[in-house]
Amino acid sequence: MDDVDLDGRRLRTRRSREAMSRAAFDLLTERGFGAVGVEDIAERAGVTRRTFSRHFCSIEEAVLGDVDQDVHLFNDALSRRPLAEAPLAAFHGAVHDWLAAEYDLTRPSRLTRRWELFRRIESEPALFAGYQRIRAEGQRESVRIIAARLGVDTGGDLRPAAAVAAGSGMLLAASQAWASGPDPTALPRLVDRFFATLGGLVTDIQYEEFVP
Repeated sequence: MDDVDLDGRRLRTRRSREAMSRAAFDLLTERGFGAVGVEDIAERAGVTRRTFSRHFCSIEEAVLGDVDQDVHLFNDALSRRPLAEAPLAAFHGAVHDWLAAEYDLTRPSRLTRRWELFRRIESEPALFAGYQRIRAEGQRESVRIIAARLGVDTGGDLRPAAAVAAGSGMLLAASQAWASGPDPTALPRLVDRFFATLGGLVTDIQYEEFVP
């Protein structure tokens, strides 16, 4: 199989997953989480139940399909950042790259859908648990990417884990503020504000060894 065929297959797979995720979320919004079945999602997306099961293990996973895709796209962006960048700067730059590609302000319907999804995550325990799992898996991959950029081992050097924890914390805080606010287009601005705030806090910290 040549590269063109492979790229075409990947694009079709992504579009199929996105269609099923959209259908799952739309049905969740219309009926409530407990009233949505796999057959309903497959029918709405125009696929078979077997196709659904090839891509997702549960309804929760389907609803969170866009979030899972976002994590992979973010880590792809992180792996492409210039090697000369410091770890936290690379993380922030990767957030910018990912948001510019996936949260384009010229596609307001896409932004609104993601915004509504994040609002739902906070109120649905099953979605919240799935979201936390996706975040944890994504952060582990981010740590590996930062460690490879630095040429260090994650077990002996704390910088990759520290940079990812700080960057992920700012992204999470921005996402929560975004979901609780009235503006679906505010996420990129909130991300910059939180990272700028973190920079100010770091310069103010006096590090001293803790002695119990």
